[in-house]
Amino acid sequence: MNLKQQAAHEALTYVHSGMALGLGTGSTTTYFVEMLGRRLQSGELRDIVAVPTSERTAALARSLGIPLTTLAEHSRLDLAVDGADEVDPNLNLIKGLGRAALREKIVEIHADRFVVIVDESKLVPRLGRGPLPVEIVPFEAPAHVRWLNGLGCRAELWLEPEGGPIVTDNGNYLVRCWFPQGIADPYALSRTLADRPGIVEHGLFLDMADTVIVAGQDGIRKLERT
Repeated sequence: MNLKQQAAHEALTYVHSGMALGLGTGSTTTYFVEMLGRRLQSGELRDIVAVPTSERTAALARSLGIPLTTLAEHSRLDLAVDGADEVDPNLNLIKGLGRAALREKIVEIHADRFVVIVDESKLVPRLGRGPLPVEIVPFEAPAHVRWLNGLGCRAELWLEPEGGPIVTDNGNYLVRCWFPQGIADPYALSRTLADRPGIVEHGLFLDMADTVIVAGQDGIRKLERT
């Protein structure tokens, strides 16, 4: 198994029959969903239901026979499993380069335990090594991009290869923000973004992860929030 598969496989140890799960979005989580589906098909797990965080994850889960539900039917989830783009020493995350940060955050705040699965390349000393995704409303999108550039980052509307803006499952646009020195204060940035009309959500997942499973060349490590 590659490192992403190893992390996904370890996350299965947290899953028990009868659970309601949150299923994340992204390449590492895809492995987890596939493994979960195989265990349901084999009978190793039973009576699992899941809330997906994207249309892509929902389609994959359906193809594997994983029963889907909603937060209206299950207001609390036993467990959510998802990947991350960056993990800092405090287990704060940047997520959303899989284009699903808003739905991921909605689902994962309803989980009693949030387990993050990554390979060791995702560990960073400070958030902001790569871009921070920010979801914006399409109305007057250039104005939002201009405002984001005023925060000391390089903000660009995220485009499809053919040139049009990427549209999320929610019908919004995405902006990628690069911070040259990283994000000095993610909490302050989170508050600033939350206060701006037209900014729907962002990829800072702060104080949310309970456990981070890290797969590396020396094996599996588990980082726990203290």
